[in-house]
Amino acid sequence: MVIHEIDMNFAHHLATARKHAGLTQQALADRANIHVTQIRRYEAGTSTPTLDALRNIAIGLAVTTDSLLFDPDQRGPSDDLALAFEATQHLDPHEQAMVRELLEALLLHHASKRRTTPNAG
Repeated sequence: MVIHEIDMNFAHHLATARKHAGLTQQALADRANIHVTQIRRYEAGTSTPTLDALRNIAIGLAVTTDSLLFDPDQRGPSDDLALAFEATQHLDPHEQAMVRELLEALLLHHASKRRTTPNAG
């Protein structure tokens, strides 16, 4: 993927996420503490944000930066799962270990099913 293609993907993903959130360019600019002209440039693909701006935009939209930079099939997990994992940082260490063990068990179960069931996915 070339830089220009990344810029255009970002522009498209940003505009889509903003509209999905029901925000105007000005409302996103206010949330992200970025001038509305910059939001317009980002969505037009004529400018790329700094890392700080990208972070503020993602926070303002309540999405991950990955969702703004990559197509859904390029990275994982999905935004809702990523946000759920992010929320685990507020758990105490014992609870985090429980989440990790539960996830590992589920993944092992899935892998086992795939090996024993034809065409399981």
